Amino acid sequence: MLKINLRHLENDELSVAGKLPVAELDLELKDDLLRVEAPLEYDLTVQRLEDAILVTGSLRLMLHCECVRCLKPFEQELDLPDWTLHLPLTGEDAVSIKNDCLDLTPFVREDMLLEFPQHPLCKPDCGGIKKTKAVQPAKNGGNNETKPSAWAELNKLKL
Repeated sequence: MLKINLRHLENDELSVAGKLPVAELDLELKDDLLRVEAPLEYDLTVQRLEDAILVTGSLRLMLHCECVRCLKPFEQELDLPDWTLHLPLTGEDAVSIKNDCLDLTPFVREDMLLEFPQHPLCKPDCGGIKKTKAVQPAKNGGNNETKPSAWAELNKLKL
């Protein structure tokens, strides 16, 4: 988890950098076209304001995707270079603090999920799966009988 001890913020800001394992992000992806296998990388500065916490920095996460048009696998990096988070410590929107620690993981998870592509494309102009020519059925030893289509039979009806 990405926890910040508020006691370390009393005199100065705090810089934290590292990697958050995928299991701790708890993304619960239900999309077969997206997978997260590499940890989230973060480089953050945390400051205590009068009645709030301000977090600024960058977040990076590598996605393993399949294109919705051509189904080719590709990688896409989600990069939030100017990520900012303002967390109030008082009032009805105050964040919960346990043992003087604030867990930033749910906020990071939410902002990263909002960046996920809804329809991942390997490239913006992907043409999709290439169409192949239809294979002609083999002729049955010179038997050229054709079956009448269902539409032809319906055309014979006199309504």
